[in-house]
Amino acid sequence: MKIKNKIEKRLRRHKRVRGNVLGTAKRPRLCVFRSNKHIYAQLIDDQKKKTLAAAGDLELKSKSKKKIPSGKSSKSKVAEKKGKVAQAYRVGELIARKAIKKNIKGVVFDRGGYKYHGRVKALAEGAREGGLKF
Repeated sequence: MKIKNKIEKRLRRHKRVRGNVLGTAKRPRLCVFRSNKHIYAQLIDDQKKKTLAAAGDLELKSKSKKKIPSGKSSKSKVAEKKGKVAQAYRVGELIARKAIKKNIKGVVFDRGGYKYHGRVKALAEGAREGGLKF
């Protein structure tokens, strides 16, 4: 029962956040989804109902053989850590790189009903370090 209540609380928060957040082509919505093992981010244009770019930690693992450049992450305290928080930070940097390639500089952050803490916060910081403006 406790798990069901937790999920319902998150969905309630998500509805409340989505009521105020709208993405456009110039300023898309940066949507975050966090599962127990993985984290994903998408840039969504709500007017056209299209996903402009997407990134996830699975993409980092597959490209780890190719060695993704980590940009400014060496200066950050989060990037020095290991584990899920550091992966979320790198996903934020990756989504920022993809957005900048598509000439997107500003986004509206949609935390997806998750509390702005831990992995969600690290993803946002990584996106900011990557060059996105919230």
